Amino acid sequence: MRTFRLALAGSVASILMLGSAVAGEVVFRSPDDAMKQGISAFNGGYYELALPALEALEPAKPQIARYYMARIYADNEGAYTDHGKAYRLYKALAEELQDVDPDDDELAPIAAKSLTAVSMYLRDGIPDAGVRADVETANRDLQRAALTFNDEDAQFELAKVYLRGEGPDISVAGFDDPASKIENGRHWLSRLSQAGHPGAQAFLADLMWRGKFVQKNQAAALNLIDVAVANAPPSERVWIEDIYQNIFCSAGEGVRQQATGRVAEWHNRYGRSPESRDSKDGLDNLTVEPVRTCANGELVHPMGVVTTDPKPVSQPQIISAPAPQSGQRSALIPAGASALQPASPPSPVLGMTPNGETAR
Repeated sequence: MRTFRLALAGSVASILMLGSAVAGEVVFRSPDDAMKQGISAFNGGYYELALPALEALEPAKPQIARYYMARIYADNEGAYTDHGKAYRLYKALAEELQDVDPDDDELAPIAAKSLTAVSMYLRDGIPDAGVRADVETANRDLQRAALTFNDEDAQFELAKVYLRGEGPDISVAGFDDPASKIENGRHWLSRLSQAGHPGAQAFLADLMWRGKFVQKNQAAALNLIDVAVANAPPSERVWIEDIYQNIFCSAGEGVRQQATGRVAEWHNRYGRSPESRDSKDGLDNLTVEPVRTCANGELVHPMGVVTTDPKPVSQPQIISAPAPQSGQRSALIPAGASALQPASPPSPVLGMTPNGETAR
């Protein structure tokens, strides 16, 4: 996962206006000011400004401050990468918030994301930080985040774990059943895609394109990855657009024509409006997107954009998928569910029909 960062002096200056330097330290008028600067600077990639603000915020809102600190330390592309620190912060948050109400809009998401992060770290361990792998605890934490807190990102990670034949045991006649794990992974990946989760949509589109775990359907894969690009928040766009570029450039004219004929239907059915960002911080328009072309020089463009000249064009364009129509979101897994199993009887979901074939 990558984000593009712009070091714009004007934006940095506007952020610094929120605090004043006193004896080498940054002070803030209120915790709200510290939180605004901390989160705004974090979103813009200015970690050197975010950390002092988050430290100032910690006495008033410790969970929020430590959560964003953990994310800074967990970022492999930042200047402050320290996975040992990130793990310890996430683990402390997960333990502190273990009894938080799943309906708590402020703390429940932090609990879920922290459990998910701890699970990811424990699956392989952190040798440099002396953290040993603990797959059993990793499975338990991830399942709790997915089920108790109904967190979509945790459900997505759990789906991927199941598709690898790993994750919490699913027993049939007392024996672990890898086939059932894969079936559960496919099921929940499809359900998340139906609900508009961009990561799940991109992941499933790649599987559908290659015919792995699901029946190959290249036109549907192209439609689905087109929707995923439109749904993706800025922090997820790069890897999702990587998949889009691969599928778009590999698709023949026949596949593209099939996809174009259904592009509006797919966006209406599986589109989700990206979460709105606070425009008051001045950072929401700084996101940069790459210009993408195929190997033959053809521009990579959304399926909804009609080009009259199929040959490479001289003026580059930026991928900018049309805004999808927002759809109704439904709860995928009831909070407090004790096991991750498909609904019974299973309803048709994106990618698969009840018998396991690709839905058309």
